[in-house]
Amino acid sequence: MFDQFKNLGALMKNAGQIREKAEQLKAELERKTVEGEAGGGAVRVTMNGKMRVLRVDIDQPMMAAFASGGDDDKTMVEELIAAAVNNAVDKVQEMIAEQMREITGGMNLPGMENLLG
Repeated sequence: MFDQFKNLGALMKNAGQIREKAEQLKAELERKTVEGEAGGGAVRVTMNGKMRVLRVDIDQPMMAAFASGGDDDKTMVEELIAAAVNNAVDKVQEMIAEQMREITGGMNLPGMENLLG
């Protein structure tokens, strides 16, 4: 328990460095990308660390299904796109959490992700 207070004290002492590292991380997140997928890779979404969708890829067989115009096919493609986006969001959130653990020395401090906003 006392180690946690010791670590918190060290963090407070280094608050300026932490803020600087967070600013660097914000810039890096714009350049880092993740790929979410669904349907066994039939739909892939590329997203940057700021959770901006950069690209949506739908494989040819999926496009053919969509082009057939059936309502069931349309619904399936829409659900796969949503699932791929959500998969990418999960990956970005994990990437951010990992970076924050590095910045804070492994301490889980509420509100630290707000430094990235």
